[in-house]
Amino acid sequence: MSSTHTELGRTPDGVREVADGVLMITRALTNSFLVDTDDGLVLIDAGLPRSWPYLVAALAAHRSGPDDLVSVVLSHGHFDHVGTVDRLQRVHHVPIHVNEADVPLVRHPYRYDREASRALYPLRHPGGIPVLARMARAGALSVRGAEALGDIRPGAPLLGGLVPIPTPGHTYGHMAFHLPDRDLLFTGDALVTFDPYTGRAGPQIVARAATADSAAALSVLAALTPTGAGTLLPGHGDPWTGGVEHAVLNARATGPH
Repeated sequence: MSSTHTELGRTPDGVREVADGVLMITRALTNSFLVDTDDGLVLIDAGLPRSWPYLVAALAAHRSGPDDLVSVVLSHGHFDHVGTVDRLQRVHHVPIHVNEADVPLVRHPYRYDREASRALYPLRHPGGIPVLARMARAGALSVRGAEALGDIRPGAPLLGGLVPIPTPGHTYGHMAFHLPDRDLLFTGDALVTFDPYTGRAGPQIVARAATADSAAALSVLAALTPTGAGTLLPGHGDPWTGGVEHAVLNARATGPH
């Protein structure tokens, strides 16, 4: 089986290297990424609360700890991507960055617009039930909000050379991050390879139960293609190494669900 078509969504909990200087931290099929840059260690997204031991292990691999993080950059403010933010900010004084449109969501990570009822989704998509149960055990129901700096702006490079790409739709302030010198694209939930709400694998946008505007989410995938990135690192599911154009085509063909 090629790396492009691995068993998507079956990434085990823990830490693994997915690119040069990039460790993927996974708990309950939710990913964050520790990136070793010339500016220091940058965390992209902050996972669920009980991903904390894995974050500590990833930092230890660099002979570092939470105090050594230079920044946390968030693709968006949903509860499953900000689970360790409060602790990193309050205890370790790490600056937290997000697009200004998602600042209120980081503050209140359960208050988000969506197109379909979360309560009914498991009945329509039973394949997502085991995943959602794992997320709950990982602390998905007890996430604390935080105050983030709303200073991530389209095209304005961040620490480590990350280039933000606006991808609103999943949330109103969603951002992807391109790392051109390593041919990497961190897609957050703009494009995932596994949907926790349905249990479906493959490149796609996230289900309507967690997406503010599915039509917009599909439309903004066009913003990813010009990067030409060979490897996509999503917020849920395994890395995709078949190139951004192929992933976007697949996601458009799958459509919303």
